[in-house]
Amino acid sequence: MCRPIRSIALSVPLLLAVVSFAAVPPGAAADTPTDTPAWLHEVTLNGFLATSYSHGGNHPASGTNQFRVFDFDDATFKVDVFELVLQKPAAAPKESGFRVDLAAGSSIPRVSAAAGLFRDASGTAGDLDLQQAFASYVAPVGSGLHIDAGKFVTHHGYEVIPGYDGWNEQATRSFLFGFAIPFTHTGARASYAFSPRASGMLTVGNGWDVARDNNRAKSVGGQFTFAPTPALTVILNGMAGPERTGDNQASRRLFDLIAVWKAGARITIGANADWGTEEDALAPGQDADWRGFAGYARFAPGGRFAISARAERFEDMDGVRTGVAQRLAEFTVTPEARLTPHLLVRADLRADHSNHDVFEKRLAFADTQPTVLLEALFSF
Repeated sequence: MCRPIRSIALSVPLLLAVVSFAAVPPGAAADTPTDTPAWLHEVTLNGFLATSYSHGGNHPASGTNQFRVFDFDDATFKVDVFELVLQKPAAAPKESGFRVDLAAGSSIPRVSAAAGLFRDASGTAGDLDLQQAFASYVAPVGSGLHIDAGKFVTHHGYEVIPGYDGWNEQATRSFLFGFAIPFTHTGARASYAFSPRASGMLTVGNGWDVARDNNRAKSVGGQFTFAPTPALTVILNGMAGPERTGDNQASRRLFDLIAVWKAGARITIGANADWGTEEDALAPGQDADWRGFAGYARFAPGGRFAISARAERFEDMDGVRTGVAQRLAEFTVTPEARLTPHLLVRADLRADHSNHDVFEKRLAFADTQPTVLLEALFSF
């Protein structure tokens, strides 16, 4: 517990300086001497808050929803995450910058924290996390080669860990988000825009969700983004490298495909497909694999209201990702209302299904798990 406290204490003076600077009335800087460093004028401070209440139709005796990512607690109010983002963007060649995301809450940090930073050797994570922390430099190569070094969220998946600069169309997360892909990487990445329609990114790092590597090998990943029309974007992601503790040979491979089609100003259609394999995961010479597909649709007729839907299927027939050899499926409908420019409220109506009785239902188990989740988001 001491390490998280020290990390937050180090950020307090800088946060106070930013707040003090923002509080100066317009025109006061011209009349009043100030000791504010010049570089502080280029730093921004943003925040994000997510709080929710979840209720499961199965009434699990343990109070836990099965195979859920962040909404694992049933029948309770929660502060899922409060995030502060301090950053100085780097955009033009020869510019440098940084970004630091500090997260606190009883849902997201407990799941997404990386081993070796805010997750201890026993695998336990608490309510604090350094979600991202990286330095940036734009090398003067062509239109600018953007280089980041540190810890950053993964480039895989249609869905994201929520923050002030983006969140998902659903309040709950898909099985693909929770079990098919990693959350974060620690290492370095380089991205380059070949044209307004095509860009690429390469990354090398410790692997999946490890701030301190658990073996001596590194994982290599990449991304290619292509937008053939303003309405259609296709993203191909990949990563390969050994991920098991002390094993420098057995490789885990992941292929991730994303497509987003904006059918006019009101309708957005999305798709996400994942396929992963891991060598010798079952036994020497016996590899394991997992795969899944999710479809997304969002209708925003204008004004303050919108409705979104998600349907998916995830196959973990070797049981290496969920711990059970099974096929999972779910369907989610999410109506939402924006009450103010900064405040959004929404509800997830969700039904899960497995081909086995894996969902806790009172004191027994069932093959279905219906839930309702209410959520409020505030960003600034």
